[in-house]
Amino acid sequence: MENREIEDMFDFRRFPKDAVVLMLLLIYFPVGICLMLIRIFIGVHVFLVSCALPESFVRRFIVRIMCSVLGMHVRQKNPRSRDKNTKLYVCNHVTEFDHNIINLLTPCHTPQLGGSTGFVCWARGFMEIHSTSGQGAIGETLQRYCSTEGTPPLLLFPEEETTNGRAGLLKFSSWPFSLTDSIQPVALRVTRPLIALSTPESSWLKELLWTFFAPCTVYHVSWLPTVSRQDGESTQEFANKVQELLAGELGVVSTKITKADKAEHIKRKRHTVPQTSTSVRPASIGLGFMVQSLGTDDHRIAKMAQQVKDVLPHVPLNVIAKDLAKTNCVDTTITNLLENKEEGPMEATGTSTFGSSMNSSYSSDPAPTIKPAAKCFGRSPVDRHLSLQERKEALYNFARRRYIEKHGLDQEDSH
Repeated sequence: MENREIEDMFDFRRFPKDAVVLMLLLIYFPVGICLMLIRIFIGVHVFLVSCALPESFVRRFIVRIMCSVLGMHVRQKNPRSRDKNTKLYVCNHVTEFDHNIINLLTPCHTPQLGGSTGFVCWARGFMEIHSTSGQGAIGETLQRYCSTEGTPPLLLFPEEETTNGRAGLLKFSSWPFSLTDSIQPVALRVTRPLIALSTPESSWLKELLWTFFAPCTVYHVSWLPTVSRQDGESTQEFANKVQELLAGELGVVSTKITKADKAEHIKRKRHTVPQTSTSVRPASIGLGFMVQSLGTDDHRIAKMAQQVKDVLPHVPLNVIAKDLAKTNCVDTTITNLLENKEEGPMEATGTSTFGSSMNSSYSSDPAPTIKPAAKCFGRSPVDRHLSLQERKEALYNFARRRYIEKHGLDQEDSH
């Protein structure tokens, strides 16, 4: 159930699955490229204007209008509910630019808790924290900031990772709720046509370019009433209460999935083999998993293993790969498996275990004519070699016949 929730909370593919929407995206693509180039040029001017003008209502209004030209539209709900005395805003996290959008509506600072520092941190609108002593020291620094008179409120994202905003909220971290006893929740909904809002492991710069490419991205900001911590209420209980309030406002579920769970799920998906067809043979599925789980240097061995598998379909892939790792040759591995070196020499009175398994798997077919092994141990090396060659030739013929029947080849084509 948790895996299903994680799948619903994140968009792992940028483009839509629906064929009609995908066709519309293809038609729009040239327009999107032109829009992106124009908006990059305009975006430079937006950045310069925001740097030149002092913090004021006029600056926020002008930048907000210019951001609309960039395709980032902001809509506000319940603005009168915003408490000017609150020192901490708590918001759900959807895109890499949520803090910029909230800052267009009211002055606030969002600390940079990870990632680039210096100019890039400042240019993106983050407040840089000069502390390397861990989260405890950062919490003390922010707590002092909240208790300082005249400073703008802090804006924090207790989910600590972005979601698509449609299915649920990640479990809120408790440390932001230890900074002050009174916070104001901010509910954020983001909509965008044709393409996903974000994908895991995508950089903020890529997300900015996709934002410029899209026709528009609409941010719906809703201000909820201020919430205060009750006597005897722990920070985690306080965090859970606010999470439930935001989930109810957004119409999503409140989950216990953390940012660590998201990272682990992404790591698992990296090693998952996509099944392109439901008619894929089990052997091919097994080989595909082997290719994905092995390193790049072992892809060649996996392909060689499939060649051996086509000739000897009843030998497990792991056995074939193990022998190929030693021989590095398809013909030698086929010879080794036919001689049954993995399980010991053939019995003098009949066929090997491998031969028996092939006979039992095809018991409904006419039994192949296989000459038995020598009834006695050859006295000379020449006799023993001839006996071995007879067994090998019989098994080769059987394997060749099975391969021809399997692929529907003519007897003449096989020579």
